[in-house]
Amino acid sequence: MNDKTVATQALPGGELDLNKMPGHWLMARMGKRVLRPGGLELTHKMLDALDVQSSDMVVEFAPGLGVTAKLTLSRNPVRYTAVEPDQAAADKVRTYLSGSNQQCLVASAEETDLPPTSATVVYGEAMLTMQSEQIKHRTVQEANRILRLGGRYGIHELCLVPDDINGALRKEIETALSNALRVGARPLTSPEWRALLEANGFEVQSESKAPAHLLRPKRLIRDEGLAGAVRFVLNVLRNRVARKRIRAIRRVFKQYDPHLEAIVLAAIKVNGRIGS
Repeated sequence: MNDKTVATQALPGGELDLNKMPGHWLMARMGKRVLRPGGLELTHKMLDALDVQSSDMVVEFAPGLGVTAKLTLSRNPVRYTAVEPDQAAADKVRTYLSGSNQQCLVASAEETDLPPTSATVVYGEAMLTMQSEQIKHRTVQEANRILRLGGRYGIHELCLVPDDINGALRKEIETALSNALRVGARPLTSPEWRALLEANGFEVQSESKAPAHLLRPKRLIRDEGLAGAVRFVLNVLRNRVARKRIRAIRRVFKQYDPHLEAIVLAAIKVNGRIGS
């Protein structure tokens, strides 16, 4: 295996140098499948809070490798639509789909082109954190647009603590995360995440948190299973560039551990007139 590229070109980011690849795709190419800040624990809590049932019409924003998609499909919703901007990731998700009531569109979450009020459940994980304030709002507004009144919306993101975190420290964390992950990282505090949803027509019903221990051994084993965790570690150790980058990512999360958590918010649509 070349240090800068990997052979599994079907995975997202296959055309990119490992030095420049976004951190989540780098981890995926090393064998990690759960790429959410709170791991499977918070993903399960999100789906339970959203109470996905067989009568639901579900839209998932940015499904990535489709781990949560499979969990949702196991609940047999009447319709499932994934909206994924990356073609390779969309192709991966489509391998889990069957029937005319399941589809994966290649589109952005802030502009899905789905019909208005066509969903009863919308959720997205580990994607708003990487967006600017403007795109954050546009994405939540799009969730509002495609949801029916009373529909449920869930997010699973990175969260800054404490709620009154110093502005200079926030900027330091954003810069460190962005440099390590090779993608813009702009996590919010819990009140700021809530305010984002509330400003765009939602009422938060529940909140769950977990440590942001994405690369800690216990979390790796819990999320990937022992065999999967070992495979990931061995793949990283065999690749010099990946090893250097994964260590840098882990170092940043460890350094700022007191100020980083994962958060899940579940909300309902109470207003379709944004800003009113």
